[in-house]
Amino acid sequence: MGEQYRPTSSEEAVEHYATMVYRLAYAQVRNKADADDIFQEVFLRYVKNVKNFNSKEHEKFWLIRTTVNCSKNLWRSAWFRKTVPLDDKLVFEGSAENTLTSELCKLPEKFRIVLHLFYYEDFSVAKIAEILGQKEPTIRTWLTRARVALGKSLGEEFIND
Repeated sequence: MGEQYRPTSSEEAVEHYATMVYRLAYAQVRNKADADDIFQEVFLRYVKNVKNFNSKEHEKFWLIRTTVNCSKNLWRSAWFRKTVPLDDKLVFEGSAENTLTSELCKLPEKFRIVLHLFYYEDFSVAKIAEILGQKEPTIRTWLTRARVALGKSLGEEFIND
């Protein structure tokens, strides 16, 4: 039998997965402060719950799933339901990026997450379905609808691959 996979150290995990976790958190909650909180919570859970991951891919999936779950927990919390959101936006250099980010934030959560996992993390439809616990046709439908919605708000050229 092959050698057991050794999980990444906490420092290596933060260094390697920080951008992925933060982008996914921001895509879910749409503001910097909440994304920072989720980022910290995900890596705190990573440190506290030393897992026996089967592979590097399993470790990455765990971090993605934990990020999604922490985002959902924030939306359900009593604190969040009783607050008024501030207009907090990430600043990018190009105006096209500002427009795209703005329009992405207007999409429903399920569309934002599939777009993020598909385009930013390069996951296949099958892997996204596995991560989110959905069927592949559902993920394909969400991707198509997300592209169409972006196409309507940004212009038709954005809905084609």
